[in-house]
Amino acid sequence: MKLLNIQAVADTVAAMPEFSQVSEQKAGPSFLEMALNGGWIMIPLVLLSIVAIYIFFERLAVIRSAAREDALFMNKIKDYINDGQIEAALNLCRQSKTPYSNMIEKGITRLGRPMSDVLVAVENVGNLEVAKLEKGFSMLATTAAGAPMIGFLGTVTGMVRAFYDMASAGNNADITLLSSGIYQALTTTVAGLIVGIIAMFAYNYLVAKVDGVVNTMESKSMEFMDMLNEPMK
Repeated sequence: MKLLNIQAVADTVAAMPEFSQVSEQKAGPSFLEMALNGGWIMIPLVLLSIVAIYIFFERLAVIRSAAREDALFMNKIKDYINDGQIEAALNLCRQSKTPYSNMIEKGITRLGRPMSDVLVAVENVGNLEVAKLEKGFSMLATTAAGAPMIGFLGTVTGMVRAFYDMASAGNNADITLLSSGIYQALTTTVAGLIVGIIAMFAYNYLVAKVDGVVNTMESKSMEFMDMLNEPMK
């Protein structure tokens, strides 16, 4: 008897107009549907997102490799230089293959010259190493700023087309024609903002990583110059 009562209540609720409307509501559009609905303006946004993702992971791998640090590196360099084993010190720098080791290698090749010349040589190599690490950063920054603008462009052109369709329809125009055009136009804004936000966070993250490598380079170069200024034992 209780089961029959429960079934009767369920049938009654399902028959209610409000319940039927709620159950028949269509789920929101998927991301793929929105992308396909955005029109041709989605093509440059997709290309920019692919390029930004590639640059991020490629640069991240390079920066992580550059951030490797050998705690005994400078002690070995100091011992080699004090013992007059210049070639061994150079080989150690070449084996390390890090930005700071390249700076130290350049400084070692300038031993015997004035300290100002050594410092300038080390700083020049450091600037070149930082430029190598920041390769592709301008593209990320451009994507972060340009993708939202491309999205807004798609929105404006989509709105123009929607109102043009409304005007062309004349007396047959209805709100459905306008709303579908606006929906398509706003899709590009959403896509542009998504690509731009991702690129912006990726850019700032990589900049922070490079700053850490630069701090290490400055620390090692100062340690190297202090070592050269120490009296020989």
